[in-house]
Amino acid sequence: MSALTPQSDMPTPTTDKITQAAMETIYLCKFRVSMDGEWLCLRELDDISLTPDPEPTHEDPNYLMANERMNLMNMAKLSIKGLIESALNLGRTLDSDYAPLQQFFVVMEHCLKHGLKAKKTFLGQNKSFWGPLELVEKLVPEAAEITASVKDLPGLKTPVGRGRAWLRLALMQKKLSEYMKALINRKDLLSEFYEPNALMMEEEGAIIAGLLVGLNVIDANFCMKGEDLDSQVGVIDFSMYLKDGNSTKGSEGDGQITAILDQKNYVEELNRHLSATVNNLQAKVDALEKSNTKLTEELAVANNRIITLQEEMERVKEESSYILESSRKATKDRSADGQALTEARKQLKEETQLRLDVEKELEAQIGMRQEMELAMKMLEKDVCEKQDALVALRQQLDDLRALKHELSFKLQSSDMGVKQKSELNSRLEEKTNQMAATIKQLEQSEKDLVKQAKTLNSAANKLIQKHH
Repeated sequence: MSALTPQSDMPTPTTDKITQAAMETIYLCKFRVSMDGEWLCLRELDDISLTPDPEPTHEDPNYLMANERMNLMNMAKLSIKGLIESALNLGRTLDSDYAPLQQFFVVMEHCLKHGLKAKKTFLGQNKSFWGPLELVEKLVPEAAEITASVKDLPGLKTPVGRGRAWLRLALMQKKLSEYMKALINRKDLLSEFYEPNALMMEEEGAIIAGLLVGLNVIDANFCMKGEDLDSQVGVIDFSMYLKDGNSTKGSEGDGQITAILDQKNYVEELNRHLSATVNNLQAKVDALEKSNTKLTEELAVANNRIITLQEEMERVKEESSYILESSRKATKDRSADGQALTEARKQLKEETQLRLDVEKELEAQIGMRQEMELAMKMLEKDVCEKQDALVALRQQLDDLRALKHELSFKLQSSDMGVKQKSELNSRLEEKTNQMAATIKQLEQSEKDLVKQAKTLNSAANKLIQKHH
């Protein structure tokens, strides 16, 4: 490692706090990641001569997460910049075998995995960045085509494989930056998948999303039907970004600048660590003050209780001394006051019995009171139910009254119809009687006509006979 990063003759800090601060900056194979122009500088912690203090120090998870976010952002910058420059120099469409492009996807996968919440399944805990990527189609309708294409690919069996395929299709569509910006702007949706201090929840995620705009100048074409995206191992290849100490003329000067920058970064990290430690100590002081206030209140209550107990003890002592004095007097005057002592004992026994009876009666009264309260609650509940039933009955009564009114109205209408029909029937009967009388008259006239015809026939016959 020393061949890749020249060592400096500058003095290094030797305090335990700087040692702990340096330890807390480790990420990715125990190396600290920093930027030296356009190259990656890795400084192994073992190369730093520090004298550790035997006392243990506290590791702040938020501080570690902040260092991880910074390291991943620096790696993303290097990867995107190197990919754009190499693609422009190459001058052709990139495919899945292009090494800088592969490393870019590995870095993006690490960025998306940072701070993911573990979801418990029947196979154990699972961390997958496919869940957040599925949200993009709800935010940007154009991404629905990519999501559908990923789900239709037959060779993908795991969420990790689907997430990798989604990244490749988004890059081919030249919409990766747009999709990531839309996703990062919805922190309320991302909070379901990421911890509060994850890269996607902080400003480093927005910076990376802005850097992705530069990838719109390159053309990429992937054939994912035969590619095994489920079992690929996402390991960052640092050798692509390491600077060779013998490749430039000013390697020694660069090494000194690197060491100075490293020391500057150590001091900054130490300051951030100390600030976090101060905040933690302030929080502990506040908690101790609250605890002290509570303990003071409890101590005051305990003191009051002790004073009360002391007063009761004094009273008991006085009563004991009085009883002892009485017993002494009774011992001296036993012969004279034997009967009085017997009566006092009897009275004491009666009072004790009376007290027990009063206590029993009080317990009985308390039990009766509880039963009465329970009965009152049940009675109130019953009254409420009966009130509800009464309201329902009143409603039914109103409905019945309305129905009765409607039926009476219909009955009146039917009575008027019956009257009209009876009048019409009487008229029809009168007309029928008139028609019957007319028919009788017609029958009578018919009979008269028949008689006249017979008479005419007989007269005609007589005339015929006379004529013959």
